[in-house]
Order: sequence, then structure tokens, then C-alpha cells
Amino acid sequence: MVNPATEELITSVPATTPEEVDRAVARAAGAQAVWAALAPADRARLLRRFAALVDAHTEELAQAEVREAGHPVGNARWEAGNVRDLLEYAAGGVERLTGSQIPVAGGVNLTFAEPLGVVAVIAPWNFPMPIAAWGTAPALAAGNAVLLKPAETTPLTALRLAELGLAAGLPEGLFQVLPGEGPVTGHALVEHPRVAKVVFTGSTAIGKRIMAQCAASVKRVTLELGGKSPNIVFADADLERAAASAPGSFLDNTGQDCCARSRILIQRSVYDRFLALLEPAVLACTVGDPADEGTGIGPLISARQRERVRSYVPEDAPALIRGQAPDGPGYWYPATVLEAAPGERTAVEEIFGPVAVVIPFEDEEEAVRLANDTPYGLSGSLWTRDGARALRVARAVAAGNLSVNSHSSVRYSTPFGGYKQSGLGRELGPGALAAFTETKNVFISTEEST
Repeated sequence: MVNPATEELITSVPATTPEEVDRAVARAAGAQAVWAALAPADRARLLRRFAALVDAHTEELAQAEVREAGHPVGNARWEAGNVRDLLEYAAGGVERLTGSQIPVAGGVNLTFAEPLGVVAVIAPWNFPMPIAAWGTAPALAAGNAVLLKPAETTPLTALRLAELGLAAGLPEGLFQVLPGEGPVTGHALVEHPRVAKVVFTGSTAIGKRIMAQCAASVKRVTLELGGKSPNIVFADADLERAAASAPGSFLDNTGQDCCARSRILIQRSVYDRFLALLEPAVLACTVGDPADEGTGIGPLISARQRERVRSYVPEDAPALIRGQAPDGPGYWYPATVLEAAPGERTAVEEIFGPVAVVIPFEDEEEAVRLANDTPYGLSGSLWTRDGARALRVARAVAAGNLSVNSHSSVRYSTPFGGYKQSGLGRELGPGALAAFTETKNVFISTEEST
């Protein structure tokens, strides 16, 4: 484990072997039977106790996230709070996970929402705590056991969350964290016959591979994959507000965000004006020590990720805007804005760093065409004062999560997921628990025996 801000060794974490995965699945299956047999009110009470313990350890979890992921401490505190909120929200659904009665002839027809069994959650390194909870909280609430495989670079907060869950009273073996490499530990989880569902967040390439593995045994899968989201700015927008908020839309988490609005599409008549407003907003973003309360942008996760970003933006590449980054140890990269033409590599591929491209458009039709000119469809924003246009464009853009005059499109109480190669299925929101259940249909005859 290496601190990305200092490149110093934090600790070492043992990797889980395939044999250990097999034993963990067996423990999870036993614990799941005990968990599912509890009264719904008792399961909800234990999840709320888990949430309370997360809340009590917010600062500890946040500081661990700063060390292992390089997230600014303010962001890390929000992430720990998001885990708490997800657990509380999911707990509220335990006693509301109802079936239905369907009118039929000759009897009564009932449906039941039953847990799947053992669920594997494979979480990424960019938001280690929240995204782990996106799958874990509703899966537990629906009566399942969870095996969480964190990313190789960020297992520390996940391991601590498992300890807190056990301290809250969750049955031993119900929520286990299995650190390890994707091709070894992750592969063993996906292939295991007793794992009923896989929830994966990560790259589209790996997501396709996992989907193919799951298909072999008709295993359920939810995928949250890549993105190249547009930020569409129309001439009638509040340009000052749109420009002031744009940096946060692609620099949050140092651009390591599938929802990053890394393609800024600007109506040509206000193109120059918007760029003049954008530059000081980008340059005002503070890059530095993530443990410092005033830091807005931390380091990239690794040297490998920094080299990936550099491959898109050579040091001598012309940039419209280029910020500053610290010298010395740490995987730093400056905030950068490039001008790009439609179809260029920087305008099409997910860079996953603090880099955005700007592209002009003439009218609404071209804005929609450019927004959809990508294999991804995860998120996006549009800025306009015209309410009818906002609705037209929001309906026309092929993305799962859109916001108007805002960049906030992800909440634990609303569904999240992507179109096209950005993923499969939905997480969060009122339907989150149902995604971890089977629907069982039961017909009871009321006809008299003869």
C-alpha cells in the first residue's frame, strides 16, 4: 500500500487466494441463512447500528482514505458519510420489500421477494468507500451475504468497514472483505458457483470480460463502467455560473470519476466568452497535500495512472488552460483544458484524470449529436434558461444520469447507471433492494375438492 501523495509505503495487505475465496463463500452461505431468517425489523436495526458505527468513525475512515487514495480530506469525510447514509437508507427498505397479490381465477396468487444468497461486490479505487456501499448496503438489506473485493490499491477502508459491521452485530461471515488482485481473487469470485450475483464497477474492458464469465453460468450481474460525459453550455445559459461550476465537474477526485464532465460543449456564439470565464475558475483550484483542509485536488492514484494521463497530453501539447502541480514525490498532474475536434482521441476516450476538452457547436441539433458521439452514456449536464430546451435535450441525450444547470446527478435516493457501454442495470434509489432479490410466484387454489 503506497500513499499516492508521498509515494511512501503505508502497509502491506495479504492477498486472498482462490482457496480462501472458496472458504469465504462457504462461510457467507451459512451466515446468509441465519441473516435471512431474522425478523425484518431486526435486520433493519442491525444495519442502522452499522450506520451509527460508521458515523462514529467518520474521521478515522476519512484519514485512511486520504492515505490510501490521496483524496482531499473534505472529500473523504463526505465519502464516509455517504456510506452511513446508504446503510440508513437501505435499512429503511428492509420492512418495505414487499411482494404482491395478483387477481387470478380459482385461487390466490402471491409473489415474494427472496434474497439471492451470496453476492460478490468488486469495488474500484476511485471511490473506495461509497461505491463499495452502493452494492453492499442494499444487498445486505435484501437478506443476502456480501463478499467485497476492494481494488488492489485501496483495501484499507473496506477492511475497516467489515470490522465495524461485525462490531454492530452482523452475523460472522455475512460481510467479508477479500483483498487481492482482480485476475486471481476477483476471477475466483466471479467463477464461483455459489456466488449468485456480481456487482462490478470499473473499466468497460474488464466489465465485458466479467459479463462473459457470468453468462457462462447465467449469473446475475450489475455493471457500472466508463464514461465520457458532456457538459453542454447553451448561449442563453448563466455563463458565469456555468463557468464557475465547470472545474468541479471534471476535477473532482482529480478527474478519476466515471461521471466527470470531461467534454465541454459550448455554443459557438459564446465560446470565447465562456473560455475567458473558465480559465480563472480552473486556475483557482488548489492542488496539493490531501490532508490539508484547503486542498481541492489531490494526486492521481498511481504512477501508472499518471502515465496514462500523460499519454493523452504530452508535455509539449498546446493547452488552452494548464494549472500548476507540486514538484517532488507524489503522483501529481495539473488541471488541463484542451481544444479538440470531434472524433479526436482526447474527445472520445476516457482519460480518467484532470483533463477536459472543449468543443464548439452551432445549434441544439449539433449539441445533441456531439453529446451522443461516444460509446459511453453515463452522465452529463446541460446549461440553459429555456425550460423546454432543457427537457428536449435531456430526453435526446443518451445517458443514464443528467442534470440541468447543475452537475449533481448522483444521489443515494435516486437510480444510477448507464446507457450503451457505460454499464448494465441500476444501483441506488428506491429499486436498489429489488435488484438483489428473486421474484417467487405462488398460486394457492381455493377450489373445493371433489
